[in-house]
Amino acid sequence: MELPYEKQALVFAKEVERYTSRLLSTTETLLKTEDVDIATSPKDLVFQQDKVKLYHFRAKKNELCPVPLLVTYALVNRETMMDLEEGRSLIRNLLDRGIDIYMIIWGYPSRLDRFITLDDCIDIYMNDCVDYVRKERGLEKINLMGVCQGGTFTIIYTSLYPEKVQNMVAMVAPVDFDTDDGLLNVWARYMDVDLMVDTLGNIPGDFMNLGFLMLKPFQLMVDKYIGLVESAEDPALIQNFLRMEKWIFDSPDQAGETFRKFLNEMYRKNSLFKGELEIGGRKVDLKNINMPVLNIYAEQDHLVPPSSSKPLAGLVSSQDMTTTAFPVGHIGMYVSSKSQKELSPLIADWLLARAGSVAKTKSIMEGSTTQGTVAKKAARRRPTKAT
Repeated sequence: MELPYEKQALVFAKEVERYTSRLLSTTETLLKTEDVDIATSPKDLVFQQDKVKLYHFRAKKNELCPVPLLVTYALVNRETMMDLEEGRSLIRNLLDRGIDIYMIIWGYPSRLDRFITLDDCIDIYMNDCVDYVRKERGLEKINLMGVCQGGTFTIIYTSLYPEKVQNMVAMVAPVDFDTDDGLLNVWARYMDVDLMVDTLGNIPGDFMNLGFLMLKPFQLMVDKYIGLVESAEDPALIQNFLRMEKWIFDSPDQAGETFRKFLNEMYRKNSLFKGELEIGGRKVDLKNINMPVLNIYAEQDHLVPPSSSKPLAGLVSSQDMTTTAFPVGHIGMYVSSKSQKELSPLIADWLLARAGSVAKTKSIMEGSTTQGTVAKKAARRRPTKAT
């Protein structure tokens, strides 16, 4: 039975009073909350080239996986999502299980970096980081894990340098971009990326972030702030909220030429899936990926839909191919309670089971150092205006 008008007005007034009280309480808690820290797992800078840095996380166990894992994140947003806080950290969980982790940190491109290309990212920066780890550890091959766009980079790299990769892990990584399941995939087909890059140089991080927010505008721009007010009396929940906000709005600019080729070749031409992509003058043939592969995707991913990740199994030649789904979204892959309990054991156990006999080498870089490799390719890295 519908309430009389007077009672409806009274209920509404009480709800407004309750919400206003919670809003004031939330404001007070926010004012008392100091800046929150993210990505606090101890790590050491071991190699740097231009703005790209390679970090080595400090081990927590004496017994480590004999083959180290090099992690590559996307250029968009920051890798700090993988180490958000002590209780929600894929990095900490893997360290706890004896995985020896290195990570590539791409940094923040400036206007001077607008002519860095996709080829440079994979053929120079990634390759030199891989070679550093191989040389440092005296190994012919190491493990690679790529996340989101970094997963696409890792897939491409592994196909070009299979002799350097022991095992490959791809996490929420797009490989088939010709899908209508994700709004981002549809939008990207109609972007005039050449006009954007020619006009702006680098693509501003704030522009990219606004686009991601518009993919789910109510949830990401309205609902979460309503939820914040409902958490007014719990400082821990508010700190969690602030950590997420700190990560979301930490958006590096995108080097113009890297952005141009990635959108044109992946989203518009689907060149990687078709076997038509070229990096450094070489065709990227995914059949070259013949080592064990673990492909992990999120069933509720709105950025990298399952239909974009799952086809990897049919593109590689590996006889040890594992495809695993988690019932989470793109971000939930790193921060959900289910992922905290199940994701790191899955990855760690999978890697440890495939450590096998570790191939040592006397001199991986004999006659050439990592810096020498850079020197040989320096001509390609010189900023020259694209035509």
